[in-house]
Amino acid sequence: MQATRPAAVAGLFYPAVRGVLDAELRTLLSAANEVQRSDGPKAIIAPHAGYVYSGPIAAEAYAQLRGAREAVKRVVLLGPCHRVAVRGLALPGVTALATPLGDVPVDQAAIGAIEDLPQVVTSPLAHAREHSLEVQLPFLQTMLDDFAVVPLAVGDATADEVAEVLDRLWGGAETLIVVSSDLSHYHPYQEARAIDAHTCREILSFDARIDHEQACGATPIAGLLVAARRRDMQVELLDLRNSGDTAGDRDRVVGYAAFAFRAASSGDADQDKNKGRVLLQLARAGIHAALGGPAVDLPDTGFLREPGATFVTLVRQGELRGCIGTIEAYRSLGEDVIVNARLAALQDRRFHPLRIEELDSVDIEVSLLSRPETVPFKTEDDLYAALRPALDGVILRHEGRSATFLPQVWEQLPDPRQFVAQLRHKAGLHDVPPELCAVQRYGVDKWREIDFGTKG
Repeated sequence: MQATRPAAVAGLFYPAVRGVLDAELRTLLSAANEVQRSDGPKAIIAPHAGYVYSGPIAAEAYAQLRGAREAVKRVVLLGPCHRVAVRGLALPGVTALATPLGDVPVDQAAIGAIEDLPQVVTSPLAHAREHSLEVQLPFLQTMLDDFAVVPLAVGDATADEVAEVLDRLWGGAETLIVVSSDLSHYHPYQEARAIDAHTCREILSFDARIDHEQACGATPIAGLLVAARRRDMQVELLDLRNSGDTAGDRDRVVGYAAFAFRAASSGDADQDKNKGRVLLQLARAGIHAALGGPAVDLPDTGFLREPGATFVTLVRQGELRGCIGTIEAYRSLGEDVIVNARLAALQDRRFHPLRIEELDSVDIEVSLLSRPETVPFKTEDDLYAALRPALDGVILRHEGRSATFLPQVWEQLPDPRQFVAQLRHKAGLHDVPPELCAVQRYGVDKWREIDFGTKG
């Protein structure tokens, strides 16, 4: 067995000089968003292009490890094979991996736990010039103390085969899973943004059917999604950009995203479901009361008494049937959802008032909005680059006129240029250049009756 795999892409994808590499990593990580949590994620997805292109996005994923420096002792690192065809998941057949920051030991005990699986093979050739795993190592060396790695170059495999390997190595807080993947390749800027937004929505929905046109690491991503879904994990999109946003032109770009996966405590998950169930029941009761049913008694539940801003959306036979909401909280959450449910049913000008006989055929969705924040931009292109498809609800304002789209609207309008154009039209601002408008964004937590399997 070869003792150490030497660094193959130092000086190409990242600096080959230790001091320069160390300084660049610290610059990238210091620019990442501040992490509000003290615990580290169970898994991350990070891009693997040259640091000048994808480094800022990868740094958003690795910044999540600030609270896990001492806890993580094993990193299961998976990335796609770019140069050598492999059947299954390939180990490098070495005892360490080298970078300019030093050697990272390979976890031989962990390898012993998976080497009997038929999809696990050894291929030094697959690793020899592969960059997808190597570029992650300096980030890991910067963010963690003493750790060993299980490097797996993923070739022709199924999502279930990858998930089986991950199940064997899942472990506890001592084990971190890192999947290395870029997103779409070599599309025009706006087309790439639409493709990548769709891919991110699939990942956020734990949809393991993504393909290699969407992400070069589609297979290890899919395997992680299968394994994480079994464990009721939560996934968060941390950043979504492409090479046109960082260091390249916008004619042919490569997409990059960063994700973090965490275990949802049963208490948190139950609390979130309970909140959604209460809000949905309250919305339906509010509509029923407005149509002649019994008056609604607002439960004496703590979160319902706190200020809250909601949108209530009604869907009938798959088609929108009403949607009214509040952008900023100025009354209690309970009152807000009741009022907006009634308005969506009876006063959305796009539809006739809902009739009592239609109520049972309507599905209700409640969206709880976060506090809006300003989107800083100077030019129209800056605005399109700043918006995060699938994540951002957007508010557009100009001289007393305003309109908003919930994040769900990205499903119909994935191109930021079209999204903003339609939002300007909605606000009656189609003749006003976007750079003259004030723009804010917000996030939402949303619950749908269809997900609870009940309308009562």
